[in-house]
Amino acid sequence: MFRLHERLAADTVPVTDLGLCRVLLMDNRVWPWLILVPMRPGLTEIHRLPAAERATLIEEIARASEAVERLFSPDKLNVGALGNMVPQLHVHVIGRTRGDPAWPGPVWGSGHAAPYDPAERDALAGQLRAALAGPWP
Repeated sequence: MFRLHERLAADTVPVTDLGLCRVLLMDNRVWPWLILVPMRPGLTEIHRLPAAERATLIEEIARASEAVERLFSPDKLNVGALGNMVPQLHVHVIGRTRGDPAWPGPVWGSGHAAPYDPAERDALAGQLRAALAGPWP
């Protein structure tokens, strides 16, 4: 049975479930930041997904990237799967802009974090949900 790692649950709010992944919004208003978590128990590495699910993961990352790009117009999208702190496989999709507090370095360990106001967070999660539900090639 799929269970979300407690750290991911504590740091995010749910947006929606796609075919393979649960999509989460990182509770950090500094960057538009989605996290995709394949809903497979015990999964820690991309290469351990069956080939068809790896392809689905890439498509869902592309869909999340497009939603972030459309809603926030970042200068660059950062996509990464680290897992050093949270072993459960999860993929970050982060919209970056020149001049953001960590630019051009990574967001991890930058020390920049500010939680959303709950109403703002919930509204944004709704916008992202709608963007992810829209037509996709």
